[in-house]
Amino acid sequence: MNIAEVKANAFAMPLTSPAFPRGPYRFSQREYLIITYRTDADALRALVPEPLEIGEPLVKFEFIRMPDSTGFGDYTESGQVIPVSFQGAKGGYVHAMYLNDHPPIAGGRELWGFPKKLAAPTLETEIDTLVGTLDYGKVRVAKATMGFKHRTADRAAVLAALAAPNFLLKIIPHVDGSARICELVRYYTTEVTLKGAWSGPGSLELHPHALAPVAQLPVLKVESALHFIADLTLDLGEVVYDYLSPQKE
Repeated sequence: MNIAEVKANAFAMPLTSPAFPRGPYRFSQREYLIITYRTDADALRALVPEPLEIGEPLVKFEFIRMPDSTGFGDYTESGQVIPVSFQGAKGGYVHAMYLNDHPPIAGGRELWGFPKKLAAPTLETEIDTLVGTLDYGKVRVAKATMGFKHRTADRAAVLAALAAPNFLLKIIPHVDGSARICELVRYYTTEVTLKGAWSGPGSLELHPHALAPVAQLPVLKVESALHFIADLTLDLGEVVYDYLSPQKE
């Protein structure tokens, strides 16, 4: 393989058999359980990187069932998203993500900078209750419950939240172990078809774990529970702040 062929084919690793295909990435029947909770403000400030700004000390713990995703397959994901603002625009900072499928772990980390780790989340309905769990190895680190489709949710509010920007801290090391890329990335979800949205009573419990530290943002009060199903496209991102060259912002 000559140099020109390397350049033409290099978009992901391994070169001759990438872990994920080129985008765009379309998701069908994506099902969400989102528990919004109030947490410790000091703990939140210690984890959210500048230049992002936080308002109320809120966290969204998400369980997402993805049975049909272009190039990534069938998998489930769970994690924490923190409401933030950047240059006056409100959005969400993706703080932690845990999932059970290698291609979206590799693609998420390499392309956008999603903070993905391998774990075992689930989202399923048990009789009259929607239940989300997150296990790291054999250890249960999170469990959420919600009454199944108790009330219709505000569709406009759900669509507005899906249209808002999301932010990631992308870090790629150099071969000497130093940071070669350290960037704040912004991305959007687009082409959204909302198929249903519901609210109801909800609960969330988090447990300490050395390598899945979701409990660093403790649950002080559950504010709301939301369940919805949508088709959407995950757009590629853009760099909005370069930590290694801040004068270029």
